[in-house]
Amino acid sequence: MTRTSYNTEKSRLEKEMAKIQKRIQSLQAKQRQPKIAAIVRSMREYDISPEEIAAAFSRKPASRARVASPRKAATATKRVVAPKYRHPETQATWTGRGKAPRWITDAEAAGTPRESFLIAAESA
Repeated sequence: MTRTSYNTEKSRLEKEMAKIQKRIQSLQAKQRQPKIAAIVRSMREYDISPEEIAAAFSRKPASRARVASPRKAATATKRVVAPKYRHPETQATWTGRGKAPRWITDAEAAGTPRESFLIAAESA
């Protein structure tokens, strides 16, 4: 008896949910019509064609394009920094900028001072 009442209640709620979803879709359609009419009115006022709108949708937003161009300019003007530290066995180098590489941090943890990896001025 519980199973039948569960199934009937479930089907009743599903039907009710379907009705509510249809009402939501209807309400959204009613809200969209005035917006579409305003857009069409603006397009006519400013003589904008649907092709122009489609082209605007296909390209990247202007705000992203402006942000990307200074980054490109900054990377193009970066200078190469000479290495300051060298691992004696692997010959791996580090400029001394940014996060220290693992071979430096491991050596420091083992008690070797960072200065022992300095590259001599005459060999650089």
